Amino acid sequence: MKKLFLVGAVALFGAMNAQTKFGVKAGYTNSQFSSDEGMEFEDVKMDKKGKSGFFVGGFVEHMFSEKFALQGELTYAALGGKYEGKINDSGYYATLVTDFKVNQIIIPISAKYYVIPNLAIYGGPNVGFTVSNEFEAKFKDSNLPSEAISEANSYLSEYNSEASKEFDKSLQKTTFGIQLGAEYNVYKGLLVDARYNIGLTDLDKGSESNTKMHYFQIGLGYKF
Repeated sequence: MKKLFLVGAVALFGAMNAQTKFGVKAGYTNSQFSSDEGMEFEDVKMDKKGKSGFFVGGFVEHMFSEKFALQGELTYAALGGKYEGKINDSGYYATLVTDFKVNQIIIPISAKYYVIPNLAIYGGPNVGFTVSNEFEAKFKDSNLPSEAISEANSYLSEYNSEASKEFDKSLQKTTFGIQLGAEYNVYKGLLVDARYNIGLTDLDKGSESNTKMHYFQIGLGYKF
């Protein structure tokens, strides 16, 4: 009986192990802030731009059948928002860039459906824990004398330090979202993954502007 139980336990562990796979992934992110209000900085009207970043992390996938699986992940992502504004005066011009950096550890949980053995679509909720926030403003693309641009950016550098502290205080440290994406197994364990995350949390604690963060990510992974 003991031998039978041992054989059964080993067989069960082997089956569970075959249904559960681990992996790693990394890639590119492009994030934006979405707000009910327009953005201005020192009376300069700012236009929303995508902020480039990266992500890296690991995941575990458990197959319930040939078609359905559940996947959990732990990733670090460099996210945020970016704005640019044009300044024109007396024939001189410059571009003012404001960069809001939000670095997070994100835990997504996804239900996966395998359309074919190599292609899966998925979706589910995620929670993000902010590790650090930073604000940076600077001038670029200007026909002003280089000395004038250097002086202006030097002033902004001093301003950025205090603005970063205020930015960090104003933002929620825990965020929630929903991801929708697809995964394609290229060769053996090598895969390509792409998704879009819809932010649900109003980031600004002290404002009624209802600012949320959305982002797209694409990357490569390997499933062991």
